[in-house]
Amino acid sequence: MFFTKTHNFNSPVPKADLKKRLMGSHVKIHNLDFEIVERDGEVLIVPHAEQEESIKTLPMTRVDMTEQGNQTRVKVTSEMRKVDSGGPQLLVIFCIFLFIGAFVFRLVGVDWNVTFILLGADLLIFGFFLYRLQKGYFDYVRKVRSYVIEKGDGLVSSGSMHAQVAI
Repeated sequence: MFFTKTHNFNSPVPKADLKKRLMGSHVKIHNLDFEIVERDGEVLIVPHAEQEESIKTLPMTRVDMTEQGNQTRVKVTSEMRKVDSGGPQLLVIFCIFLFIGAFVFRLVGVDWNVTFILLGADLLIFGFFLYRLQKGYFDYVRKVRSYVIEKGDGLVSSGSMHAQVAI
C-alpha cells in the first residue's frame, strides 16, 4: 500500500527466454537469499528469511512480462510482505497524527514552543524512519530490480532513457 514500487522497462530478450533465465535462480543480497519461482503463472522473487533472527522488512517482487513486437515489456512490482507492513504503516500514521496535532495546537493557541517541539519530533522520527527504509527495504528493492534488468540483457528503456545497469 504505502511502500509499493513499480519499475517498467523494455528488454530485447523474448518473453519465454527471459522467463527461462529468471526461473529457479537465486540472488543473494546482503547475505539474504532471494529465490525466483513461478506461482499461478506469475514470476515471483521471494525472500528466504526463515533462518533470519534479526527483524528485517523485505519485499515480495512480482515480474510481469508482455511481448510487444520484437521486445518484451517488463513490469517489476515490489511490495512489502504482509507480515512486515504493520510496523511501518503504524509509524507513518503516528507521524501524520503528530503533524496534525501540532497544527491543531497552533490553531487552538498553544505556545509556539510546543508546536515547534511537536513538528521537530515529527520530522526527526520520520527522517530516521525514511533513512532506515532507504538502507534496508528500498535497497533490497533496488538490487532485485537491477538483477531482473541484468537478466534482461541490461538494457533499460523507459521512454527515452537508456542505461546499462549492473549489480
